[in-house]
Amino acid sequence: MDQAVSTSIIAMGRLLDIVTKSQSPRMGLTNLWFSHPRKFSPRFGSCCICSNHHGLILKYGLDMCQRCFREYTMDIGFKKFD
Repeated sequence: MDQAVSTSIIAMGRLLDIVTKSQSPRMGLTNLWFSHPRKFSPRFGSCCICSNHHGLILKYGLDMCQRCFREYTMDIGFKKFD
């Protein structure tokens, strides 16, 4: 009886080892891509028109890139003085 109990305990331990190894997280490509913390602040936003992240003009609450700003300056109400 003792031997049967000890073999079942050993078998149970091996089963637990197999289950925990199969469920352990692996470091795949998606984990590597998203392992670096992203910048979540208003300073690191995107353009409200084209969703570009580069060359943002945040002053006066414009939140648009330089390219869209040049395109929509007259519509916004900016005037160019020489």
